[in-house]
Amino acid sequence: MPSDERPVLVAPDSFKGTFRASEVAAAIGRGLQSSLTAAPDLMPVADGGEGTLEVLLVALGGETVGAEASDALRRPLKAGFGLVEDGDTAIVETAQAIGLPLIAEDDRDAEAASSYGAGQLIAAAAATGASNVVVAVGGSASSDGGAGALEAIDDAGGLGDAKLTVCCDVNTPFEQAAEVFGPQKGADEQAVKRLTARLNALAQSFPRDPRSVAMTGCAGGLSGALWAQYGASLEPGAKFVLAALDADRRILSARAVIVGEGRMDRTTLEGKIAAEIAVRARQAGVPCHAIVGSNGLDRLDQRILDIQAIIEASTLDEIEAAGREIVAYL
Repeated sequence: MPSDERPVLVAPDSFKGTFRASEVAAAIGRGLQSSLTAAPDLMPVADGGEGTLEVLLVALGGETVGAEASDALRRPLKAGFGLVEDGDTAIVETAQAIGLPLIAEDDRDAEAASSYGAGQLIAAAAATGASNVVVAVGGSASSDGGAGALEAIDDAGGLGDAKLTVCCDVNTPFEQAAEVFGPQKGADEQAVKRLTARLNALAQSFPRDPRSVAMTGCAGGLSGALWAQYGASLEPGAKFVLAALDADRRILSARAVIVGEGRMDRTTLEGKIAAEIAVRARQAGVPCHAIVGSNGLDRLDQRILDIQAIIEASTLDEIEAAGREIVAYL
């Protein structure tokens, strides 16, 4: 067992729609500090979706710049993006404009929803003179294949010399974007068929075809449009964020690792950041535990991830209490 003076690494994702990753990390940290002498190492994480901008700004330092944008129904809103590395790199979280939670459930219309607001943010970020624009694309309300975003970028005069890196939270290819994610955005079976036909037609209009290419179906195909039209590089968001956070070094320095997310289930194994951290902890020989809103893992899944203790907690007070409780497993 490593020395008790080594910190516990606290690395939760957001509890989507409930608590930001930083709030969860702080609550777990308070619970741990009541019983441990070494201060925990708080490392809130994100995988390219909700909360990625906040996590990367904390990790890299920088500033937030306000920008005018539109939600997925083309209603104006105020959003923003980040500038890091003395302004050479901009970070855009498209969910700040076209995120699904910004649209009331009764107003969700997958066929009408547009990625135009995402394009406005990307164009505004490029207009600062940043040579690199990192685009985190998870959690969108749109399934338009990125058509709206390309329109907005064109309206703004293009991207200049900026290079795009897209942080992707799923491996879904372009042509499956509506089939896989359309229902949660308000599409019924017939709407999914129409959206899929629209995606296939759009794919044929690009300089290169995004169909069958992994990660091109993120944000309703927005990632694929940026890849096909602007040569954007597509990267797994979890790996990109963990590299920025220097996660491997911090895992090796830890006594134990605590991951967290709103619901842990079989989909956690399919590339979510909690699973990525758990695998890295196992490879480093560091015990891994989890505090989650709800647990749907069976014993086999838990063994695959090599997560030792899983505690459910759904409020910040419960999460803090779980931090105290988990000390018994360290």
